Amino acid sequence: MMELLYSPFFGLALTVGAYVLGSWLNHKLKISVLNPLILAAAMIIGILLIFPIDYAAYASGADVLAIFLIPATVCLAIPIYHKRALLKKYWLPVVVGCVVGAVVCIVCVWGLCRLFGLDDMLTKSLLPKSITTPFGLAVSESIGGIPSVTVLCIIITGIFGAIFAPYMAKWFRVTNPVGLGLAIGASSHVLGTSKALEIGETEGAMSGLAISITGITTVVILLLL
Repeated sequence: MMELLYSPFFGLALTVGAYVLGSWLNHKLKISVLNPLILAAAMIIGILLIFPIDYAAYASGADVLAIFLIPATVCLAIPIYHKRALLKKYWLPVVVGCVVGAVVCIVCVWGLCRLFGLDDMLTKSLLPKSITTPFGLAVSESIGGIPSVTVLCIIITGIFGAIFAPYMAKWFRVTNPVGLGLAIGASSHVLGTSKALEIGETEGAMSGLAISITGITTVVILLLL
């Protein structure tokens, strides 16, 4: 039994199984706060604690899924391609909106870090919090941040966006699908985009596009600072 728990296949199966179960519970309960990623993380942590399984043993199998991170991000180009006519029509507000969103995010994070007295290393780790993980990891390492802290902040930001994006759209009366999609993608990257795709095809396409533009803009700005 213990050999099975320490097998690389265990970590892979546990991760996939927990996410599938979390998605099923989210669909059945219809509670947006119960995000599948949160539920899956809670279940995995619980199992690792109940059975004293070393995290390194679990990660040896779960890390295989990281290989699919970049291809999954690239697949977001498919809905963008389907909405290319809309993109041609609104290309200027799309580009300007994403660039402004990236700048505002960087300025806000930097200002809050200074307000709360965080050191330079933590500040550099938090600055890429609103871009997708491949972008965030690369820029965090380049500017002297802590990659693990950056990844944690990216995940928290994405979950927050995925949970609260529909409510914020309702509170601020954002009804334009292009604007809503860009706002979600620019602020909460891939996890937010998964929610945008649930809201509508246009929202999902614009959110996926915002990931790329915002990510590139953020990387360029942070590397030049």
